[in-house]
Amino acid sequence: MNMAALDKPQVVVHLHRSLDYTVFDCRWIPRSARLVCLGNRARGSGLLQLFELTRGELKLVKEVEKATPFKCGTFGAANLADRHLATGDFSGTLSVWNLEAPEVPVFSAKKHNEIINCIDGVGGLGIGEGAPELVTGSRDGTVKVWDPRQKNPVANMEPMEGETKRDCWTVAFGNAYNQQERCVCAGYDNGDIKLFDLRTMSLRWETNLKNGICSVEFDRKDINMNKLVATSLEGKFHVFDMRTQHPKKGFASVTEKAHKSTVWLTRHLPQNREIFATTGGAGTIHIWKYGYPPQRSRKDSNGDRMGVAGCVTLLQNVGVATQPISGFDWSPDKQGLCACTSFDQSVRVLIVTRLNTV
Repeated sequence: MNMAALDKPQVVVHLHRSLDYTVFDCRWIPRSARLVCLGNRARGSGLLQLFELTRGELKLVKEVEKATPFKCGTFGAANLADRHLATGDFSGTLSVWNLEAPEVPVFSAKKHNEIINCIDGVGGLGIGEGAPELVTGSRDGTVKVWDPRQKNPVANMEPMEGETKRDCWTVAFGNAYNQQERCVCAGYDNGDIKLFDLRTMSLRWETNLKNGICSVEFDRKDINMNKLVATSLEGKFHVFDMRTQHPKKGFASVTEKAHKSTVWLTRHLPQNREIFATTGGAGTIHIWKYGYPPQRSRKDSNGDRMGVAGCVTLLQNVGVATQPISGFDWSPDKQGLCACTSFDQSVRVLIVTRLNTV
């Protein structure tokens, strides 16, 4: 047996449970051994299921059916006392739920005209400075920022008059390191990535990767922007160094081919921002580590600072499903514990070993 292979992190399927509906997203409930799965039934209704890890099994604790399918969810804007779940659905409605009493949402607003594809939160769970906020991205081409204490969005990023509206597939908060600063990154079906500065209410940077952007995530939300991973439709992902923005060239990046299929998601390990997972269209999960260059920036011939990209190393890759992995979430509390949902109508709890050694 190759001992070197055993030194690497191993991805172990700890628990597997088949579901009788299409599941789009899963999220660990912070400070608990519970997770929530979101999706839609064949009859067109939305389903929220609450599972608990108990005595070596994944036990269904609660099931909530609603009229409209759920697409995405986050706890990112919740406080730790309430742990309210925010969801986006197929009708364009943002809702916030108390999972102890989920009959009626504690907040609900329908301000998108089409499906909400993606959602992120910041300012809750002790992560990031400033007010608790949510961001939603929709097929209607708009990105909206919400303070759940107000009925209307606090910011609305939409195409200019005459511009083609693009399907927004992914959104992420970042740069929330003090009370004033905050950014939202959004990725679109035509390969556009846009970075909105919420303090100045301006478009800070944009680029196009020529392929639909499936997922974007900062390595941390609550620090001065450091790195951003963007995954795409045709089996590539890009890691941008967000510390140095060149006036013309923007941010330096490294590109990696992976999965031989769509790279659906990227998720950074909460306990180590240099490690992140990507999930693929063929049911694979890859674990990566980012390595910084000796110098992160240099001066160009004009004396402007430009970033220098690092490199990525594949730590492990494993096939766990027969269909695309649509949802993935690391446990915020236990390093290496994660959950994923896939279009083979399954939820799996995984353990990634030896992450403290890499």
